[in-house]
Amino acid sequence: QVQLLESGGGLVQAGGSLRLSCAASGSRISAHVMGWYRQAPGKQRELVASITSGGRTNYADAVKGRYTSSRDNAKNTVFLHMNSLKREDTAVYYCTAYNLPIFYWGQGTQVTVPS
Repeated sequence: QVQLLESGGGLVQAGGSLRLSCAASGSRISAHVMGWYRQAPGKQRELVASITSGGRTNYADAVKGRYTSSRDNAKNTVFLHMNSLKREDTAVYYCTAYNLPIFYWGQGTQVTVPS
C-alpha cells in the first residue's frame, strides 16, 4: 500500500518557478515508476512527466525543457521542478506511483499561473 501526498503548489507569476513534492508513505517507492499528471478544468488529465525506478525521465512536449522530475528514494519522495511557468500550466497536479498491478494517486495540488 502506497499513499501519496503532494505539496508545493500555489500561485506563481508567469516566468516563475515552483517545486512540487510528492511524499510517499505506507511502502517504499524505490521500485515504482513515478508520474506527474495534471488536469485543468474542462480538459482531460494528461501525463506531463515520469521517472523510472532508475531515474530515467520522460516529459510531455508541452513541458519539455521547462520541467524536471527527480526522486530521492531514501526520503521516499519525488519532485517536479517547474520553470518558466506559463498560464497554460495552470492545473491540479497529481503524483502517481505504478508497480504492477496497482496504480496509486495522490490528492493533487493546485498550480495557478495568472495571465
